[in-house]
Amino acid sequence: MAFTDEQLERYSRHIILKEVGVKGQKRIMGGKILVIGAGGLGAPAAMYLAAAGVGTIGIADADSVDLSNLQRQIIHATPDLGKPKVQSARETMNAMNPDVEVVTYHEWINSANIVDIIKDRDYDFIIDGTDNFPIKFLINDACVMAGKPFSHGGIIRFQGQLLTYIPGKGPCYRCVFRNPPPAGAVPSCREAGVLGVMGGLIGTLQATEALKYLLGMDGLLNGWLLSYNALSMEFRKVEIKADPECQVCGKNPVITSLIDYEQAVCDLRAYHNA
Repeated sequence: MAFTDEQLERYSRHIILKEVGVKGQKRIMGGKILVIGAGGLGAPAAMYLAAAGVGTIGIADADSVDLSNLQRQIIHATPDLGKPKVQSARETMNAMNPDVEVVTYHEWINSANIVDIIKDRDYDFIIDGTDNFPIKFLINDACVMAGKPFSHGGIIRFQGQLLTYIPGKGPCYRCVFRNPPPAGAVPSCREAGVLGVMGGLIGTLQATEALKYLLGMDGLLNGWLLSYNALSMEFRKVEIKADPECQVCGKNPVITSLIDYEQAVCDLRAYHNA
């Protein structure tokens, strides 16, 4: 793959990094990332991946843009109100970088379609930008079963968290948080609120993990839970271990098919005391 003059200029700040260079930028441009959720986390993640030149970016979301989204979902703008989020996201990403192929999936993720979507372009890495527990557990289980790395992120109020799963190299989400909480047990974003910039902080870190994975870098958050508290301006990094008795990635998994848990509109609590 030869760079055009425009690409050399566009990606020049990457290319001059010794850890990236021409070879690394080519890896980014050949990479395929799936972002599930075009909201508070997925919006900044998708924008930075497009800016970086990731060759193929899938984005899955069945929702449409509404006014309450614009406080934090920066990939959308006021003229996009009522538009499918995946369409709004694709337009913003391609306006920023026409090199990127944006593949849209205007559908709710469930046990019947998630594997087909992951396999559609044989994505290298998955970003969980969703806002409810049932889908987060579904994404985890699908990625474990498909042998795909992914970044989990969650935000609520002034708190956020993320971890990265690398197949065979550390714990999955279910090793740490075994099962979804009962519906209504955790307050939703609508009920508890969220500082808009929290999505930018955590979503950008998720994009960082994806880019580092494409570049083959060390230091990913597999085996670590990173949490952030905006009120105290503190990050906390806690080592987590794979659970040999994990229901999905353990030695004798008991979950061998995907489960559609009862849907509940509930943003993740930030497990900052985990």
